[in-house]
Amino acid sequence: MTRLRALAATLVLLVAGCAGSAPVGGVGTPGAAVNYPPDQLVLRIDVSGGMVPVAMTVTEVPTLSIYGDGRVVTNGPMIEIFPGPALPNVQVQEILAASNVTKLAQMALDAGVGRETDFGMPNVADAPTTHIMVRTVAGEQASDIPALGIGEDSLSAPHRAARLRMQRLVEALTDLQATLGKGTVSESRPFPAKGVAAVAAPWAEMGGDQGVPPQAPVAWPGPALPGAAVADRPGVHCVSATGEEGTRILAAAGKANSRTPWSSAGSSWQVTFRPFLPGESSCDDLTHRS
Repeated sequence: MTRLRALAATLVLLVAGCAGSAPVGGVGTPGAAVNYPPDQLVLRIDVSGGMVPVAMTVTEVPTLSIYGDGRVVTNGPMIEIFPGPALPNVQVQEILAASNVTKLAQMALDAGVGRETDFGMPNVADAPTTHIMVRTVAGEQASDIPALGIGEDSLSAPHRAARLRMQRLVEALTDLQATLGKGTVSESRPFPAKGVAAVAAPWAEMGGDQGVPPQAPVAWPGPALPGAAVADRPGVHCVSATGEEGTRILAAAGKANSRTPWSSAGSSWQVTFRPFLPGESSCDDLTHRS
């Protein structure tokens, strides 16, 4: 009997040790929460990096953000004119059943988000990275897939299979009507931002300005430009505003274009705007993936 008890104790310890070393998102990982707070970010797809100006790593709007109350915020298409609108085309719609938010989060976990997966690396220079985050009862789980959908033919079969799972997940999350069914998601409409960040650089003529009538500088309605330097973003400065000041800036930007000169502190500035999404209120919030 003593030997049996000792053997049983040894087995318990071994099982516990294996469970503790399971990879994130693997066997034993807690699933999606049944209920999320309304403003809590549940799912995000963010494609960034590659050959883009460093300022864009602050001002880019994520491809998709899903929140606990069912809001789905996306980066909509921009009209193809020059100069384009000053504000990005941020759109919002609602997932009408809370259970479907949990369903989508579980779908991301089932696809492998958060697992220690080797996606390989295509032989492609300066390609963007797709970041997918899902929130579970144990916290955030995330995967980064470099060059998703680009130059993958040379990769091994396991690498391609892992990437295909992520590609299909992205396709499912960015076509919610097809994924959840007709009538499960409201119509898309402009997102009503409650604040904004602005990245400023000295205004200068560009080659594309040829043929565009000169624009008179517009008085800047917010904190003095260019604002504070952004950590880990060389040469990038940012200001932010919420409340009435944020509303004034958004209203002025809504009448401007991407090449409007803004007058502040005795100089003219080119400004790139980034409306705040739920849970964001400062420039610092835009420099951390979550």
